[in-house]
Amino acid sequence: MNRSGKILLVLALVTVVGMAFRVSWNALRDIATAIGADATAATLYPFVVDGLMALALVAALVLTGDARRFALRVLAAYTIASLALNYVHGLVPELHGGSVDWGRLADWNPANWALVLLATSLPVGSIYFGSDLVAKVLHHRPPIESDSEESAQINVNRSMAEQGEPQIEEPTPPPALAPVPVDVVEVDDPIEVRVPVAVAAEAPRLRRATGRVPDAARSARPVRTPEELLDDARSITEEWPVKDLTGERIRKALRTSPAKARVLRETLKSERAAKAAAEAVAS
Repeated sequence: MNRSGKILLVLALVTVVGMAFRVSWNALRDIATAIGADATAATLYPFVVDGLMALALVAALVLTGDARRFALRVLAAYTIASLALNYVHGLVPELHGGSVDWGRLADWNPANWALVLLATSLPVGSIYFGSDLVAKVLHHRPPIESDSEESAQINVNRSMAEQGEPQIEEPTPPPALAPVPVDVVEVDDPIEVRVPVAVAAEAPRLRRATGRVPDAARSARPVRTPEELLDDARSITEEWPVKDLTGERIRKALRTSPAKARVLRETLKSERAAKAAAEAVAS
């Protein structure tokens, strides 16, 4: 509904409420006179009942949740009370001319007591319920709904697309990093060093680890040449029998890599075999 339609709807509601208030005016004023109110109090009495109904209606339009249900209950209670007093005014013709006995709204005593209690309690209830409704309205904070914001953003994008302008897209979150594989790099150090050689392709800020192992990752012990390794192996395994010349034992004794330990094993076995053959020929 556009703005003009809403304004016309509100004006129609105000007109209907005003006419209904005027129709109910005489009945509530005569009821107030019958229960002992003076002329001024009787004139103000309709504002106490029907006025609180209007206040509860406005509060129900503004509030939400439990507060709105409370406003609707107050509106329903005062509507029923006003209806009951208007009905009694229509049943008792003496109330129209002000000739009814003071405090007498019905011939049956229990009914009369209930009606007088109802008519006299409405002003006190208006003070309590009216102040409570006003406090709820003043402290009300409308919730922020994300759906309305999203719908508004959709409408903006739609209008921009119709005008040929680029749409506003939501930023996409960065991709998650994939697990980093780890390769074993064999070096001439006494301790093997595991160095990550690749990272996820989705991470543009990180470089792939390539090339030689950094000097900081290397051991402080100097690197031995193959000749030095062979000399150390000969001196260490000189007293070993041939059956103990295994790659694992040589690797542990020299603290070298498994590949080099296997090469040393084969070299030592070959030398011992050649030495044994030479001794056999000499003997």
